[in-house]
Amino acid sequence: MNYYTLLSLVLTLVQLCPCTPSKQKQSTKNTNQSFTAVRRVKRGWVWEPLFATEEQTPTQPLYVGQLKSDLDKQDGNLQYILTGEGAGSIFVIDEYSGKIHVIQKLDREKKSFYTLRAQAINRNTHLPVEPESEFIIKVRDINDHEPQFLDGPYVATIPEMSPEGTSVTQVTATDGDDPSYGNSARLLYSLIQGQPYFSVEPKTGVIRMSSQMDRETKDQYLVIIQAKDMVGQAGAFSATATVTINLSDINDNAPKFQQRLYYMSISEEAPVGTTIGRLMAEDSDIGENAAMNYFIEGDSTDVFDIITDNETQEGIILLKKRVDYESKRRYNVRAKVVNRYIDERFLEEGPFEDTTIVKINVQDVDEPPVFTLENYVMEIAEGAVSGSLVGVVTARDPDNDDSPVRYSIVHGMYLKRLFSINEHNGTIITTKPLDREIAAWHNITVTATETRNPEKISEANVYIQVLDVNDHAPEFPKYYETFVCENAFSGQLIQNISAVDQDDSAEGHHFFFSLAQEATNNSHFTVKDNQVFILAIVAIRQQQQKSLFSEKMEEFRENIVRYDDEGGGEEDTEAFDISALRTRTVMRTHRPRKNMTTEIHSLCRQSLQVGPDSAVFRQFILEKLEEANTDPSAPPYDSLQMYAFEGTGSLAGSLSSLGSNMSDVDQNYEYLMDWGPQFKQLASMYVSHRSVRD
Repeated sequence: MNYYTLLSLVLTLVQLCPCTPSKQKQSTKNTNQSFTAVRRVKRGWVWEPLFATEEQTPTQPLYVGQLKSDLDKQDGNLQYILTGEGAGSIFVIDEYSGKIHVIQKLDREKKSFYTLRAQAINRNTHLPVEPESEFIIKVRDINDHEPQFLDGPYVATIPEMSPEGTSVTQVTATDGDDPSYGNSARLLYSLIQGQPYFSVEPKTGVIRMSSQMDRETKDQYLVIIQAKDMVGQAGAFSATATVTINLSDINDNAPKFQQRLYYMSISEEAPVGTTIGRLMAEDSDIGENAAMNYFIEGDSTDVFDIITDNETQEGIILLKKRVDYESKRRYNVRAKVVNRYIDERFLEEGPFEDTTIVKINVQDVDEPPVFTLENYVMEIAEGAVSGSLVGVVTARDPDNDDSPVRYSIVHGMYLKRLFSINEHNGTIITTKPLDREIAAWHNITVTATETRNPEKISEANVYIQVLDVNDHAPEFPKYYETFVCENAFSGQLIQNISAVDQDDSAEGHHFFFSLAQEATNNSHFTVKDNQVFILAIVAIRQQQQKSLFSEKMEEFRENIVRYDDEGGGEEDTEAFDISALRTRTVMRTHRPRKNMTTEIHSLCRQSLQVGPDSAVFRQFILEKLEEANTDPSAPPYDSLQMYAFEGTGSLAGSLSSLGSNMSDVDQNYEYLMDWGPQFKQLASMYVSHRSVRD
């Protein structure tokens, strides 16, 4: 059965301009005649409807239509001639009747119209009886093409839970038939597969959501769309297209722990940072919608920590602080998981988080003994007899308080000769007397070992300070060789003498100086003891001749230096050499001195004024202090420097006999008694001495 629809060919006459005026005049006349004969046409041509079937291959010429002039008397005198596109090959005309036939297959999609020319002539005169006219034959379409989906197969993506009516995608089919004629190219879309989740608009091919769908239930759908031409009428052609619709994920699910309770364990000797275990929360979403963070809540945050493995989305529990089985054997840790990215559209459905409990058991490990202190500081006096108690160290087995512990000292042969420890109770004693001047501190290491497991050992440091005992006599730091001029006057300073002591003194050493017993009969010299200073003054007791030195050579200054460094004893070879301090030949880098006022003089210069001058004295002391502080050659120890300067304006006048016109015998020292308690000792020396001589 042939389902093609038979359409007629429309013949349109187009009047051509006549070639000559005469023909034009004749044509006009004929036209008028034709118009009177046939009112529906012009110029005498009568056109009957022409019909042909597209795509049908004729087995014999098919009648299309007929050309006829109203001047045709049907006596055979008129001849019809057809020229133009397809004339003679596709279209033929009966020259007597004017009937047109098609002798070949027509295809509108290849050629939709043909331009032809018609002419009617008199057979006898060969003159045209009708003007030549041009006309177009349009090929009427039949439904000979199926719809086609040129862009298929289709793939579309739509977020899950999209509301009903949401547009998913649009499919479009094409038809090769003529859309401007008939229904051959009018398509109608329908859904073959995809109900009840999707629908399609019949005229546009737009696919829409018919209901909300959950990606976690099903994430992909296969939809089949059909397109029919002829508006779906019987005999229409159809085609189908496949549309794959994927549901994209949205964060509409909260993470959930797989268990409400987890059990883990950790050894008490595990170091900080040890991985204890892993937690896994499930999230039905995918991608970043399933990203989550883990947290530790409550009091366990100082002992445990949790981090997120971004690749596996697991929570890794780590040890943050060392645990002790004997202190706490079990921890209840509250862990929480939270979605990293939250979709605010679903906040009202509840929090996107979950919690669980992790019970962590601490595993007992045989630990080494533990000392009560990390470092011990002990004291013992030097010279204590062998076997004297130094101190006691104590350690216990944390796993079992009743487990015995053995103590020992880790040291070399030198310390073995000094100390020993009781291996049962940790008592440390001396094995020989200690000398502070040899070593003031001893550092020893004590170990504690489990008796039942000798591999478990711990150590503690013991610092032993040797306390000082006054077991050393004072010593002169050097051999003194003193020279004196033969005309030195009585009371003149001959030599400063100091002493050192290897012992230690918190308040400093106090030495008493005196002449040796064998020198007491020597009446030429005496020793002035300054008690609190390590200084002795040797003076001539007997009057000597007047000094011949000039006044410029009389000026001198006294230095009192206090040195408290004891050194390391006899074995200390790096101690400071105190002899360099006691000699007056210590070399110092020459430094220019500031100009001093002329009023500043030594103890032995003549006073220029009467009465104290505190400003001058203060200036003198400050300059001396600055000179000592900035001296780069000063030794690296503290020193006490004293300067005997009476200043200007002293009521006492000069104490020096140099430059005086009076002899020592002629001088009266009674005025010294009026100077006050500060000069009491000096007054007693000179007044009593004068009395003896008198």
